[in-house]
Amino acid sequence: MTAQTIKIWDFDGGVHPEENKHQSTGQPIAVANSPEFVVVPLNQHLGSPAKPIVKVGDKVKTGQVIAQADGFVSAPTHASITGIVTEIAEYQVPHASGLTSLCIKIENQGEDEWELLPALDLNSSDEALINRIKEAGLAGLGGAGFPTNIKYLTKDTIETLIINGAECEPYITADDMLMRERAKQVIDGTRIAQKILNAKEVLIGIEDNKPEAIAAIQKAVADSGEQTISVRVIPTKYPSGGEKQLIQILTGKQVPAGGLPSSLGIVCQNVGTVAAVAEAVLEGKPLVSRVVTLTGEALGTQCNLDVRLGTPISNLLQQVKVNQKKLDRLIMGGPMMGFTLPDANLPVIKTTNCILAPTKKELPPGNLFNACIRCGICEQVCPADLLPQQLYWYSKSKNWEQLELNSLSDCIECGACAYVCPSQIPLVQYYRFAKGEIRKEQAEHEKSDNARIRFEARQERLAQEAAEKEAKRKARAEAAAKAKAAKSGAEGSAKPEISDSVKEAIARAKAKKAVTDSASTSNAPALTKEQLEAKWQNAVAKAEKAEARLNDAKENDDPMAVALEKSLAKLKEKALLAKEQLDNFQEPPDKAEPAKVVLTKEQLEAKLKAAQAKLEKTQAKFVEANENNDPMAEALEKSLAKLREKVEAAKAQLDSFNESDSKETQS
Repeated sequence: MTAQTIKIWDFDGGVHPEENKHQSTGQPIAVANSPEFVVVPLNQHLGSPAKPIVKVGDKVKTGQVIAQADGFVSAPTHASITGIVTEIAEYQVPHASGLTSLCIKIENQGEDEWELLPALDLNSSDEALINRIKEAGLAGLGGAGFPTNIKYLTKDTIETLIINGAECEPYITADDMLMRERAKQVIDGTRIAQKILNAKEVLIGIEDNKPEAIAAIQKAVADSGEQTISVRVIPTKYPSGGEKQLIQILTGKQVPAGGLPSSLGIVCQNVGTVAAVAEAVLEGKPLVSRVVTLTGEALGTQCNLDVRLGTPISNLLQQVKVNQKKLDRLIMGGPMMGFTLPDANLPVIKTTNCILAPTKKELPPGNLFNACIRCGICEQVCPADLLPQQLYWYSKSKNWEQLELNSLSDCIECGACAYVCPSQIPLVQYYRFAKGEIRKEQAEHEKSDNARIRFEARQERLAQEAAEKEAKRKARAEAAAKAKAAKSGAEGSAKPEISDSVKEAIARAKAKKAVTDSASTSNAPALTKEQLEAKWQNAVAKAEKAEARLNDAKENDDPMAVALEKSLAKLKEKALLAKEQLDNFQEPPDKAEPAKVVLTKEQLEAKLKAAQAKLEKTQAKFVEANENNDPMAEALEKSLAKLREKVEAAKAQLDSFNESDSKETQS
């Protein structure tokens, strides 16, 4: 099918930086040297990191699953070489923030034994194809790293599948060389994606600075016989490879702010991703390698390598003969959207499309930036129709609310604004920082909301349980009353005679209860006037504090205001009660000395005998516990000491009684 140049739209803004692509397209894709070891991160995709299923010492084959997907938005991780797992630990990984991640280190055993999945074809069910893509650990290779199978689960009706072959970033040629050399694989993967999504048409967008790739893809489309796939040649302009920008170029449609392409009936995939889809489905190969551009004037050879994931970047630099004296810094990605790497030993991951090794002359380091002169050029080149200057001011002042109102989330971080800024302000760095802080704040709000919802649900559950218990109690009381009434009716007015012994027992019980109640009342400690005053002041202070919290809650429309209002009412009642107790205070009359209880000789002997029996019993328990190393032995030993003291005290009391009794007898 011939290239299509019709129905091409444009997007606002954009820039035309120097391309610098020819340096790395002079030779075909080569295979990177086999590394001595790989360090495979478990978070090479957006979403939850994978969960390890191997342990140190295990031997693994190339393509074997070493970590399972942990959640809906996640992807499994596979061994990229055959070897021995030597470590599962935190390593620094390629990321703009320099974060660390759990990684699995595998030592190379010099073999390359594969563990493949069963091959499928286009006649397989959509469910089988999606499961295969998930099993193979596929994630977007264009830079975002979104798990590929999730895109194919869209519930929207998809009319158009767009294959992104623009590769607009300067220096990077990984997709260009992939389309030149593996065009059939790209089209095979495209047809699989089209079948799953049931898309009516497929548009393959390629910039006009890639004539060899355009010709190769055109031929592969023609050979496939697919009439619904067309190649669209688009003008070279940065950032035409942005998802929203490419959709606008090819369809004229604009993805709404905060929306997804699927809402317009569109799904977008990178050429590298669909090539990996073909490998996973037709050959059963999991995603264990990718094409990486090695470029920059500090390298002896600028080329593209097929690299096993987890390979240290230093291995690749050694293979392409890096000149350390010329090397200024290492950049993962291109000069517009890439970020500087702190270490050459970081591993290659699924989203590593380029390692740029420039000299200081080639990419001069940024100078200290100057104040914004409000020229407005950044606004003119923004492809997302944002106001970069305003976003800069709000990011600098940490005004997150205004940033959200000014659609910071729609910023694709292309760097066009920073590229044209005459003051050399690193605008994208400010935007990235602000996005991270906003996500952090949103997560905290979500956590707080979830806690409030759980609290309210618990309160509602407790209230419901209390109501159910009260209802059951009333039902039991009613049933008992009915049973009693029925029994009374059946027995009539006749009452059984109560024996004299029972009457005497009831009288003794009533007398004993009266004495006990009198003693407990007389022994209850009465509060002093000072204690009552303190109690009243404390109640007043609590009520004032609760009232202040209630006022704040009402001003902020806090749902806790209702609960606070009820609590305040109870505290006010307590304060009034305390005031009433204080006002009614009367000095207590002097108490008479309590009568001393005198035990008889028989009672003292019984007391001593009981103490000795308890001592002997505890002594036996201690011996047994000590022999069995029972932790209770220490506590029993302390009890023995106290019991011995009680026995000695009981003996002393009995001896004292006997002595006193003897004196009285003699007199």
